Amino acid sequence: MNNPPNDLLWKNITSLPYFRGLLRAVEGRYYQSMDLPGPVLDLGCGDGHFASVTFSGTLDAGLDPWVQPIREAQGRGKYKLHVLAQGSQIPFPEQYFQTVISNSVLEHIQDIQPVLNDVARVTRMGGSFIFCVPNHQFDGSLSIGAVMEKFGWKTLAGRYRNWFEKIARHKNLDSPEVWILRLEKAGFEVIQWWHYFSPQAQSIMEWGHFLGLPSLVIRKLTGKWILAPTWWNLGWTYRILEKYYRQTQECENGVCTFYVARRV
Repeated sequence: MNNPPNDLLWKNITSLPYFRGLLRAVEGRYYQSMDLPGPVLDLGCGDGHFASVTFSGTLDAGLDPWVQPIREAQGRGKYKLHVLAQGSQIPFPEQYFQTVISNSVLEHIQDIQPVLNDVARVTRMGGSFIFCVPNHQFDGSLSIGAVMEKFGWKTLAGRYRNWFEKIARHKNLDSPEVWILRLEKAGFEVIQWWHYFSPQAQSIMEWGHFLGLPSLVIRKLTGKWILAPTWWNLGWTYRILEKYYRQTQECENGVCTFYVARRV
């Protein structure tokens, strides 16, 4: 390959640390395969980067509880409305949105049921709530923890997993059974769900938290994650990651889960 590809993986790894770019590219492919009738709310939109590389058009509203990410999202111009608010207090009328999406956000919220309840309130009957989260298999698949256990260091492995969850800011890593009950309580019916992102792909992401420290320094100094987003710099990275990006939808031992729910 002489020229850079024009796909989600390339777009993500040229603007994000490679481990984060891989996961976002995989998730973006799922959203691109779906019909997302408007009005659309992006719950937990952050700085708008995910929407800017995933969707060709603008979304109706992006909501986030943090000021700085919302300001960055405004600069990307991907949302018609930029809303600073909590997910449990969405400032829109009942049944306003036809589609609500939330990409790798809900796992960071400790008290999640009020958020799901308010999402249901602003979603039209028959409308969709589409989201993805890490699941109950995430912790056990961390490669460094697994190696520690093989050496009999179970206590150290537990501490490592706790530390990793702390830096990842995960508040709930739950199975589909738990999420389905929550969604039904809020007023949704789960139409489809699947696990994705294999333990092998997770290892790539896990080690990236350590190998990507130089990118964090660059970000602090320049405001950019990648200084040279070129094929000569990132071509080998792309080749290594591509097979995980192309993995099929179904992955029984995947460490993340994608949900498609309907308001009933």
